[in-house]
Amino acid sequence: MLVLLPLAARGNGMRLVSQDALAAARGEAFVATADNPSAVHYNPAGLTQLSGHELRLGSYALYFEPSFRPLPGAANAVRIYGIDENFAVAPQLFYSYRGEDENLAFGLGIYAPHGAAVAWPQDTGFRAVATEGELTYLRVNPVLAWEPLEGLSLAAGLMVDHGEIVLEQGLLRTEQPFANVFRFTGRDVAASYNLGLMWRPHETISLGATYRAGTRMRFTGHTDIERQPIIQPTALPAEAVYDFPATAVAGISWRPSPAWNIEFNADWTGWSSFDEVTIRQAGRAPFPVQQDIPVTLNWRDSWIYKFGVTRHLADGWRVSAGYVFSENSVPADYYSPLVADLDRHFLSIGVGRDCECWDFDLSYQFGFADEHTVRGSTPSSSPGRFVGQNGDGNYDFTSHALVMSLGLRF
Repeated sequence: MLVLLPLAARGNGMRLVSQDALAAARGEAFVATADNPSAVHYNPAGLTQLSGHELRLGSYALYFEPSFRPLPGAANAVRIYGIDENFAVAPQLFYSYRGEDENLAFGLGIYAPHGAAVAWPQDTGFRAVATEGELTYLRVNPVLAWEPLEGLSLAAGLMVDHGEIVLEQGLLRTEQPFANVFRFTGRDVAASYNLGLMWRPHETISLGATYRAGTRMRFTGHTDIERQPIIQPTALPAEAVYDFPATAVAGISWRPSPAWNIEFNADWTGWSSFDEVTIRQAGRAPFPVQQDIPVTLNWRDSWIYKFGVTRHLADGWRVSAGYVFSENSVPADYYSPLVADLDRHFLSIGVGRDCECWDFDLSYQFGFADEHTVRGSTPSSSPGRFVGQNGDGNYDFTSHALVMSLGLRF
């Protein structure tokens, strides 16, 4: 699984919130609970609740359907466009260890915090704006948690990230009669950190918070340019710097009895770090392609609100349900079909069981959005402006996800 992980860690959108089946079943409201090894991601301070060695393996299987319909009066206005590939899988692995009667705990996570894989047909009407985008992102995250006082835990960790990106757009309005394309491919490895806090001021109340610092990825690779018959296939060394955002989550868990756990989380993402990216090419770019290519994004910070409940039953069984509202991060001014972000709702339900030395969780998640209409947008880079195309249109979204996790204690 570890060998395949960098190839499989991709999904719709830029941020992959679901990293555990129990958390997903609870609407991702887990920062004040975090009582299994996936706490490495959700709140590393929760690791002090565990004991011995624990291993947790998981898989997030997603079927997503973003769609696009041109505005009335545009070419093919009655047609609804979809992307080429709708299925993605992102596996996770988490490990934790806490010795008996020790106030320190160690954890390690290998997972994908971001991911994207979107390829639109060539005749959407925004070909010169974007046709394909793919982000493969893998994180290795060792953490250390400390319980200085009973009921209070602190944690810190190192995040080592590997990312690969592919961006493609046409240079003309249509793919025919002459081949024309611009593609950037790059990769990088960078490091950052995460922090966690958990406090139980009362036996029925738990408070949790976590912070993941932003990561600067200097994607280094090359561009591929072709615009027949003027520009023959050309490859140039190139790089582009993306500042992946910091995130912060805070939440409260109320446990009126041992059978119930009700939690609310507020999750902030600093997407304003995606403002303007410049693709810088070495060597001489063929006329009329710019040497340094500015790409205007101007994303905005956004919130995700999460609510979840778990009911513990007899013989170690549990059932959970949750709701998530995720705000749109991409403004209409420079709307990108590669992300096609919009206000989204997610409903989830799940079942799990704790046994003596193992446990499992299985959850289903349904996502949907109200249709989002974009008018008057400006292309983020020059080809779209040159040929008079933009991302205007009606965007919609539905998704189905199955999240599975298996835990082992030894």
